[in-house]
Amino acid sequence: MPQPLYSCRIFDIYEDDLTLPGGRTVRQTRIDHPPSVAIVAINEQKEILLISQYRTAVGANLLEIPAGSIDPGEPPEKAAQRELAEETGFGAGKLTLLFQGYSLPGYCNEYMYYYLAEKLYPQKLQADEDECIEVKPLVFAGALQLLRDGKITDAKTALGLLLAGRHLKL
Repeated sequence: MPQPLYSCRIFDIYEDDLTLPGGRTVRQTRIDHPPSVAIVAINEQKEILLISQYRTAVGANLLEIPAGSIDPGEPPEKAAQRELAEETGFGAGKLTLLFQGYSLPGYCNEYMYYYLAEKLYPQKLQADEDECIEVKPLVFAGALQLLRDGKITDAKTALGLLLAGRHLKL
């Protein structure tokens, strides 16, 4: 088993020599990332619970849907409930899987599960120590307008909103 070039709490980076189907050998770099969840949460007022979170990689606060990595051996539904509680202070009485697939397959193996969370109830869990999150409830039409206006620039959030809108027929 190859050793990672770099390892951290979130991912490992590998560089491998691979033989392509035509026989040519190339060097490829890849990121090994645990699976993750993304949650579109809708409260009783039909508001989407977006979060504002500072993202060091882009040097800005981004509006996002709650999301996070799945712990080893943890079912995706349980991870979705945990992340929702950590980031918004709510649990979901109903979770619906909207989509699952790779987020960046060109260089990363992260597999993401998108859920719609409904029938919310208070359930506060301690946020991760590196997270400074503010919950921003917004009517669904308002969230879609922010997406159209380029104010939501996070791809997982864009996909989550579009999937939820299609599911809810909004």
